[in-house]
Amino acid sequence: MSITDDNAAILNTLAELKQKLKTTAVERDRQGGTAFQERQYLRDSGLLRLFLPEKFGGAAQNWPFILRTVRDIASVDSSLAHIYGFQHLILATIQLFGTPEQTERFFAETGEANLFWGNALNPLDTRTSATRTGGRWLINGRKSFCSGARDSDRLLISALDEKGQLLVAAIPSNRKGISIHDDWDSIGQRQTDSGSVEFNHVEVLEEEILRNPGPLGSPFASLRPLIAQLSLSNIYLGLAQGALQEAVAFAQTQGRPWFASGVETVGDDPYLLHRLGELTVELRAAEALTEQTTAYLQLTWNRGDELTPEQRGQVALDVAAVKVAASRAGLNVASQLFDITGARGTTGALRLDRYWRNARVHSLHDPVDYKLRDLGDWALNKRLPSPSFYS
Repeated sequence: MSITDDNAAILNTLAELKQKLKTTAVERDRQGGTAFQERQYLRDSGLLRLFLPEKFGGAAQNWPFILRTVRDIASVDSSLAHIYGFQHLILATIQLFGTPEQTERFFAETGEANLFWGNALNPLDTRTSATRTGGRWLINGRKSFCSGARDSDRLLISALDEKGQLLVAAIPSNRKGISIHDDWDSIGQRQTDSGSVEFNHVEVLEEEILRNPGPLGSPFASLRPLIAQLSLSNIYLGLAQGALQEAVAFAQTQGRPWFASGVETVGDDPYLLHRLGELTVELRAAEALTEQTTAYLQLTWNRGDELTPEQRGQVALDVAAVKVAASRAGLNVASQLFDITGARGTTGALRLDRYWRNARVHSLHDPVDYKLRDLGDWALNKRLPSPSFYS
């Protein structure tokens, strides 16, 4: 597929990719580790370049379309959707934090070489330092939760300088002194490669540091965490969609009515129909809120440097509401799918519990209680959320 084809061609490619991922999803969840072949499928699909302008070989797609593809992939494989979503978040970060010249250079390299970006930007992990020595920067330390770092071509990294200021830089993943560890062993999201990266006197060039405006250096630059939140929220929704699809397929092919139901087919069981209706309402509401907010995000993105703090704050509140709704929908649907499948749906061969495990692990990295606090603070005190890497 040429990435410059229309959306129909992109969606056809997306459907083919989803089928490939779905075929091996159960076994790969059991194995964990790095999904080298599936990452290559992503490279080959051209979808890694959706965000890039056409002059760099991209498709110049907007955020509603990009994040919808994240959700679609998450419905069959939330681990690959996670690192796929980070690809677009990292490219957006380069544009938001860096100069136009840096954006031009990194975008051109990404498009030409079809680069896969990994993440080592974790501002809560302060174990990595940046020291200036003889006109160059040296990075030392260790970062945790570095999703997609293994098998990546480039890394977005962060470190604290001598003054405690956060530096963010874009560097090659194979640079001397970088060790990417295979030490991610969680109960869910088992192929996100979210282990640790170690830096041992890693040299970073001045032109690789994103300084202007830098991390959260303007209202426009502070859209970065909101893009991240919406990407994660679409993963939760994709998990909910996938779980509901699995439950329905199981009921249609293997379901049996409960002996006390008084009906002959599972399709006439009133309690099963009621539960499916309840879950459908919850999921549709979360989807509608997500799509509305993503459209609003695109409007704020289009304002660029003219974006005001107040405009940024209002979309942050909408994103907070989406994060809560999508998290709840993902966890609830992934749990209640077993009320639809019954006891036979718990067989280990199906690993249907992976939907709940993935949603549970992913949603814990950014507690929704703090999103509820922000929403409550606005409702009562009319205080907008303060920009941070999580709000």
